[in-house]
Amino acid sequence: MNSSILHITNGDNTTNYLRHLHYEGEFITWREMLCEGRTSIDVGSENFWKTRFDFFKSSYKVSKKTFIDLTLKEYRSLCQKKNHQEIVLWFEYDLFCQINMIAVISWLKRFRTGEKVSLVCSGVVEGSDKKLGLGELNEEQIHEHFKNRVELSVDDIEYADYIWQLYCSDSPLRLETVHQFNPMSPFIYLHESLSKHLQRFPSIENGLNVVENYIVKTAQETSPASKHQLVGNLLKNQKVLGFGDLQYFHKIDKLKSLFTSFNPVKLSRKGKGTLENNINLYQNLRNEQAYLGGSRKYSYLYHIATDKLLKITS
Repeated sequence: MNSSILHITNGDNTTNYLRHLHYEGEFITWREMLCEGRTSIDVGSENFWKTRFDFFKSSYKVSKKTFIDLTLKEYRSLCQKKNHQEIVLWFEYDLFCQINMIAVISWLKRFRTGEKVSLVCSGVVEGSDKKLGLGELNEEQIHEHFKNRVELSVDDIEYADYIWQLYCSDSPLRLETVHQFNPMSPFIYLHESLSKHLQRFPSIENGLNVVENYIVKTAQETSPASKHQLVGNLLKNQKVLGFGDLQYFHKIDKLKSLFTSFNPVKLSRKGKGTLENNINLYQNLRNEQAYLGGSRKYSYLYHIATDKLLKITS
């Protein structure tokens, strides 16, 4: 394990795990969640970080000091680390990680041209009936993943950068097909994550997107005793989303009119009617400041039956 390696990880848990296993090299932790809020293609620019801070401040009440200490300082540290023999990216199979991953690769394309870049991506593991995150791998599995890391070609890096540009564009429509046409891509979990991303636009059926419907359905089916238990159930069964507890608490708060109680959790009549597609909440939830990547969330509708996005023209 070479000290001239730069490891860029998906989170502090992975960084700490690798250090505990005595992986040599330098570490950068990518502390972002680019699957949420507005993004721009110019990763690392002043405009990019201003856009991201505005989102975190308005949606999660993150202070400028916290944003600087947790995210910007780590990014600035990344900028100072140059001329490594290899850059190893450690990311997982879910939507949260995959969007962060293509953003990091876009940055590497721009600022680390010509350097060797490899990818370790956890997901399907032999002997497991579910995909596993990096923190769920045992020591032997981590070493095996590292040993079998994939070196990214120039074309791979160009492809990831192109998908990032589409994710940041003002229309998500090209993502419906373009990410399906690279069967040789080493990004084997990107297709599923982008498909789930498109389902995050409000559905024609009831105005809720795939995540919001998942929250309401889980509340109805599991009858949790508290909001914390509801979030625990969501985290346990979310599969490809990869969201954290703060994201779910935030989204539940936006849907509070669909609940009569959170202790225990009970749906309101409106919540049940929405779940049964008898009520459509599109107009109630519409927010022109809500973005998914570069696209306005409520400028598009997802049609579940045909798995298609439709642009709203008026």
